[in-house]
Amino acid sequence: MDIKKIYEDANALLEGHFKLSSGNHSQFYLQSAKVLENPKTAKLLADELAKEIKSSGIDIDTVCSPALGGVIAGFVLATALDKRSIFTERVQGEMTLRRGFEIKKGERVLICEDIITTGGSALEAANVIESLGGEVVGFAALANRGFCKREGSDTKAKPNCKLPKNKPFFALADFSFEIYTPDECPMCKEGSEAVKPGSRGN
Repeated sequence: MDIKKIYEDANALLEGHFKLSSGNHSQFYLQSAKVLENPKTAKLLADELAKEIKSSGIDIDTVCSPALGGVIAGFVLATALDKRSIFTERVQGEMTLRRGFEIKKGERVLICEDIITTGGSALEAANVIESLGGEVVGFAALANRGFCKREGSDTKAKPNCKLPKNKPFFALADFSFEIYTPDECPMCKEGSEAVKPGSRGN
């Protein structure tokens, strides 16, 4: 499956000057919402990701996603895996489990995002699940920005990857783009102004 082409066909692989949620800048941005707005494409991707996860043999009770970006990806993956789907969300900046969702002691939970960059939001969701007595058994995403090492890839984890090394990370493809701090950004030096796309921008 050519994941890059799927993103390109959906106009979801953007090129420009972008400010990421981390505050860093990049020339490229993956807008997974544009891919997931098509139910057939969303199902196709989720089914492919579910195959990888099932073949690993890990036991999963529930799929949990951090809102907002991971909610659709998590739901379609949970559908493909035939598991329960829940999500965490930020309340006054703190990741929380709300809306009547509950975690049983020892419940085995897979954390799912649309895109994993450093894995910060996924790790926040994992910490919430573990604080409630659940067991995080792995992480998943449609695409990997190349900072963390996914199962079956030769890409090595970079120092700023926040996902735990002892838990598997499943994704369909690696998208390794250069990321710059604002002080080092060549596009800023040329006078370009970064825009902030995505769920925390527009």
